[in-house]
Amino acid sequence: MTWSISGNYLAGCSCAILCGCPVDAPPRDAEGRERCVGCAVFHVADGRLDDVDLSGVDFAFYNEFPSHLTAGDWKVGVVVDSGASDAQADALDRILSGREGGAFGELSQFYGEYLGVERAAISLSDGDTPGLEVEGRTRIGFEPLRGPDGTPTTMKNAMFGFAPEFTLGRTTGESNAFGLSFEASYGEMSDYTFAGDQPEGAPTGRG
Repeated sequence: MTWSISGNYLAGCSCAILCGCPVDAPPRDAEGRERCVGCAVFHVADGRLDDVDLSGVDFAFYNEFPSHLTAGDWKVGVVVDSGASDAQADALDRILSGREGGAFGELSQFYGEYLGVERAAISLSDGDTPGLEVEGRTRIGFEPLRGPDGTPTTMKNAMFGFAPEFTLGRTTGESNAFGLSFEASYGEMSDYTFAGDQPEGAPTGRG
């Protein structure tokens, strides 16, 4: 099977200030708990699994990481936009569950429980007021962290990341899906590219 997806994403999670997951450090929320609960919404600008065109589809990737990422036992659930076809939803299920190999095939070795796929309306904004919404489940706003020169702060070449370089930020809002709930604190956004033949050593995971 041949697949690829590319586009842009925005993620938010419960980690205070910065999330330790990109560098495989123990996450920590505002209450001092060492776990990361989060949601990342991806817009697929261009994508395909064999003859199924995935271009234009949005999906949300929910996670609970109970410790640093390589400790495993992740809980992962997926919501595919209600406007997508059943064939598109099934294709994304196959990719994100790891069954089609590639980047998510590598990540799936850390899954403790794959919570399956649900459907809901999804929106993602990366303009002047970045944010994401998954109907009835999640609403998160994003503000980038900025350095002394006023430009957004970025992280690059992280051990785990949805992109080789991504913008770091603060998030506000709440989420409750798949029995995983959190108040947003940390956030990140970037463009991304994943493929079934992901090169060895390419960034995988979430930041």
